[in-house]
Amino acid sequence: MVFDLDLIRKTYSEMPAKVDAARKALGRPLTLAEKILYAHLWEGVTIRDYARGKDYVDFAPDRVAMQDATAQMALLQFDTTGRKKVAVPSTVHCDHLIVAKDESKIDLAKAVADNEEVYNFLSSISNKYGIGFWKPGAGIIHQVVLENYAFPGGMMIGTDSHTVNAGGLGMIAIGVGGADACDVMAGLSWELLMPKLIGVKLTGQLNGWTSAKDVILKVAGILTVKGGTNAIVEYFGEGAVSMSCTGKGTICNMGAEIGATTSTFGYDESMSRYLKATGRADVAAAADQIKEYLTGDAEAYAHPEKYFDQVIEINLSELEPHLNGPFTPDLATPISQMTAAAAQHNWPSKIEVGLIGSCTNSSYEDISRAVSLAKQAKEKGLTLKSEFTITPGSEQVRYTIERDGFLSVFESVGARVFANACGPCIGMWDRMGAEKKERNTIVHSFNRNFAKRADGNPNTLAFVASPEMVTALAIAGDLTFNPLTDTLINDKGEAVHLDPPYGDELPVRGFAVEDAGYQAPAADGSGVVVDVKSDSKRLQLLYPFAAWEGTDLNGLRLLIKAKGKCTTDHISMAGPWLKFRGHLDNISNNLLIGAVNFFNEKTDFVKNQLTGEHGTVPGTQRAYKAAGVGTIVVGDENYGEGSSREHAAMEPRHLGVRVVLVKSFARIHETNLKKQGMLALTFANKADYELIREDDVIDVKGMTEFTPSNPLHLILHHADGTTDTLVANHSYNAQQIEWFKAGGALNVIRRQMAK
Repeated sequence: MVFDLDLIRKTYSEMPAKVDAARKALGRPLTLAEKILYAHLWEGVTIRDYARGKDYVDFAPDRVAMQDATAQMALLQFDTTGRKKVAVPSTVHCDHLIVAKDESKIDLAKAVADNEEVYNFLSSISNKYGIGFWKPGAGIIHQVVLENYAFPGGMMIGTDSHTVNAGGLGMIAIGVGGADACDVMAGLSWELLMPKLIGVKLTGQLNGWTSAKDVILKVAGILTVKGGTNAIVEYFGEGAVSMSCTGKGTICNMGAEIGATTSTFGYDESMSRYLKATGRADVAAAADQIKEYLTGDAEAYAHPEKYFDQVIEINLSELEPHLNGPFTPDLATPISQMTAAAAQHNWPSKIEVGLIGSCTNSSYEDISRAVSLAKQAKEKGLTLKSEFTITPGSEQVRYTIERDGFLSVFESVGARVFANACGPCIGMWDRMGAEKKERNTIVHSFNRNFAKRADGNPNTLAFVASPEMVTALAIAGDLTFNPLTDTLINDKGEAVHLDPPYGDELPVRGFAVEDAGYQAPAADGSGVVVDVKSDSKRLQLLYPFAAWEGTDLNGLRLLIKAKGKCTTDHISMAGPWLKFRGHLDNISNNLLIGAVNFFNEKTDFVKNQLTGEHGTVPGTQRAYKAAGVGTIVVGDENYGEGSSREHAAMEPRHLGVRVVLVKSFARIHETNLKKQGMLALTFANKADYELIREDDVIDVKGMTEFTPSNPLHLILHHADGTTDTLVANHSYNAQQIEWFKAGGALNVIRRQMAK
């Protein structure tokens, strides 16, 4: 089925003229990212050479996608705008609330029962506002989008950081918070800092044990978790053309792990093949008509150093399989070096569980390469030494791999198949024994591996690898096993090699599915009633946040000075807390409970300056709020790294935190704080982080002169009677300052809609 074909054809009919105009205005060849960005400028926005990393620009995305955990808050916000219908095609995907425990049918049935109230809310509000609804079990948002909605040259935003997966089909697809989605669904422009451009030239060709996953694992090792911040990563070269479309999606998906705004590839035959295989031959035909506009100009790729801010070159023919981790997705170790690394760091070599699938690696090609190893294991007399699980990315993929016999092969070697959902990747894994908090090793083909993320155990060491490498390691049960060189002992006592994996890029017999799980919205939703019970524990209607009082922020108390890595998982945990994503007050009880307190090295244990006693972070903050005392949160580098979850910004706002001051921000989190009317500041001198003391009373001066590029000053009143003054920078533009003054961007939207 082809969705929104008229929109795609309209985009393609207008794109050549828009790109030609941009090329003329800039006076030079263009990269693919620039072509798509300039083709999606908001109507009336001047075409000029915007300064990368400095200028904010208004854009007009083609569509919006939301997963069920973030859609709740996004749609609760949209419900207050006064719009009768979404202004652009939008979808909701129920993938985050399904707990992986037993097997797909049992887990899905339990999720439907446990989350009935939330699913009914999302279904009805989607019906009311003209939003496509994908039911529980339909699949993971990013896989479903790639199969049904992504198209070369398009622009979309999604309320999940891995929205960037759609770059595998040549889109500019960007993860955002719900407030951004609300803007676009309400028919307003969407603002983005003009990204810097990182070019990755791929030469050679993948072979043997190496896969597309290893490309992004290598890039993550080069750029680190913040090396792509405020940048688009554009892949090109013969190596890029030689890869499958879904392989490109894997690479783009994990671009979120380097902080990139998004990643993308130029349109080529692999994308055309994928579009045709997923029932979108009409889209492929339309793209073929303007294919030169759906990739970077030849000159830009021939001399990338002239057109990109940074260029990386990787020879795929020489690339080695990697394992990244533990605890961070950028700690990259080539498989040949894992034995030495495990010994050096005392990583447990015994692998307890291998997990494949997720939004990152659940394509037909991924599964077919992994199943080729499972077949070998049976044929060569090998048995799995680790527990092994498979998470299909969509019902279409699941149905097809079942038809083709893959699932029966996996099950014959003892694997378990989970529901078509996020599951362990986002902490929705009821793992037996995790509560014991024993130190152990797992390997998976997911994207993130922060502490506690998969199973809630801070002592689980998670390593990220390709599905085929995870399968091989699960067969061996040993982190130091190198399938390229090592042998395994079979049931006859023989030493045997695993042959390199193989598989089909696309199913030879085509994709198949009986019920993809899609629910179209009502043609007229005006009569649909969205019911949220006043005593609900899962859903809560929103109220407008208070506007800025028009004065400096004086007498603030320090809630917490976070030490080291503080991701959105630390600020607003997922896992069991996902069930409260539609209830702001209830989910605020997880505020910063994972952050490490600088002053005592503990989590969820901070000093209440009003009483002198120590308590939980949310409990202490609620006490400050009850007393009418504003607070400040202080953080380290890349604060807010991780997912797009705006709850990490809404929770502190709801509980009365006024300022977040850090060494540096992750892009999405900084934007989310701004959208919610928070003051997001960075140390002008990062060493000033050391000046913050536990008992400080802090004043923020210069608020009445709050203007773009004008820094603010913080006065630290120490308990010993001394003071320190530090300079705090910000990146607010004029529009964002209006959000702050109004008490949040949503208040500005409400005013506009009321006119």
